[in-house]
Amino acid sequence: MLTENMIECDNLVKIYKTKDLEVLALQGLDLLVERGELMAIIGNSGSGKSTFLNMIGGLDRPSAGKLYVDGKDLFRMNEKELVEYKKKTVGFVWQNNARNLLPYLTAYENIMTPMLFSDEKNKGDRVMELLDMVGLSHRKNSKLSQLSGGEQQRIAIAIALANRPKLLLADEPTGSVDRNTSDYILDMFRRLNEELGITIVIVTHDKTLTKKVNRVVSIRDGKTSSERIVKEDYINKLRDNTLDWNTLESQEEYAVLDRAGRLQIPKELLEEMGVKDNKVKLEVKDGKIVIEKP
Repeated sequence: MLTENMIECDNLVKIYKTKDLEVLALQGLDLLVERGELMAIIGNSGSGKSTFLNMIGGLDRPSAGKLYVDGKDLFRMNEKELVEYKKKTVGFVWQNNARNLLPYLTAYENIMTPMLFSDEKNKGDRVMELLDMVGLSHRKNSKLSQLSGGEQQRIAIAIALANRPKLLLADEPTGSVDRNTSDYILDMFRRLNEELGITIVIVTHDKTLTKKVNRVVSIRDGKTSSERIVKEDYINKLRDNTLDWNTLESQEEYAVLDRAGRLQIPKELLEEMGVKDNKVKLEVKDGKIVIEKP
């Protein structure tokens, strides 16, 4: 049964084991992503954001908790069901274009490749539709070496959309392009999100990009620590490339409480307060919770 949420994570845990070591990559992550949402996930290296992307993409198995995507329980899927899920439900755009495109094929052939295993009837028409969608129909016969970095990433988006997925996952999609190309790619994501109704989750370090999506989830130490939600005044300005998004405070930030009522306080704030151990003083003043060092 389908719900209003495309992604539902409940106390999600991922443990990587080697012969001598166990690494806890996700430590009880809770997150809901609505259908048709365009949102970003941020976090430092090792925070668990890429692990999370691999979980919902069906590329890795969770260790514990609950994970539903498009109403499907990823814990209960066998290998055959997982292959179907990756073919029909989810599309991936990677930062490394060598992972997105085959260098010896043309742009047209690259987009056609994932469709060879689909039920699409007019595959050629679908390829041209996707090339038009990303503004590169004139480059259909170009190979990887003949395309700029931005053009390669736009072809990668077309490939990810080839089999009409319901969920598009993008891992640092603007990490290797300049500012203007980055803006163009984000505007393309916004247009695809609005026109196709596709849910888009972007993992990124790009602070300007995160200011131009409706919601930003911050993952710290394998848990959701805070969310930033766009202010109502800025909703209609998100497409405006003339604004300096580096200087604008377009979003409100909220700390996220876990089931036990706990929250994560960023390390920078604790250092600014002068907290040197694991104790703080809590007090309610005028209806507000005040946190102080002992």
